[in-house]
Amino acid sequence: MPHLAPPSVRLLVCGNADRGDDGAALSAVATLLPTMPAPLLERIEVRRCGQLRVEDLLDVPPGEVTLIVDAAVGVPPGHVVSLPIADIAPALGTAAPRSSHELPIDQVLSLASTLRTGGLPPGTFIGIGGRRFGYGRPLSRSVRLAMSGFQRAIAGELARLTHVPGGPGAG
Repeated sequence: MPHLAPPSVRLLVCGNADRGDDGAALSAVATLLPTMPAPLLERIEVRRCGQLRVEDLLDVPPGEVTLIVDAAVGVPPGHVVSLPIADIAPALGTAAPRSSHELPIDQVLSLASTLRTGGLPPGTFIGIGGRRFGYGRPLSRSVRLAMSGFQRAIAGELARLTHVPGGPGAG
């Protein structure tokens, strides 16, 4: 049995597929991962989280980085944003992209930074602006039209973080 190196990236995929644009990250990752090269896939650990919680960040081991993907409010629908998570955490009280969930991502990251030994793990947030988040709604047109850009941003960041060239069809 071949020995695999431990993952270098924890991919946190947030959202609820039953809540319209809140399911954008789930949809993007579900169709993107099968197109990624095996050496890249071996370097990531994928975790699904309905909403980002402090616990999702507390056990990230030293040397591992985090990529959080989610739908966001506070940015135009269909617009893709990419920010270092450390830049979001201290943004309490300022305008910043945030998860569409009850506890905004900046507050989750601030709490994790305080509670986790060594502060936040290094990492990136990639979000796509959503238009509708109601139960039983499909993805909005804005999000559907921007899905390929969202996936390119995710694929590019995974390749950068894992140091493995990747992307749809690579490998």
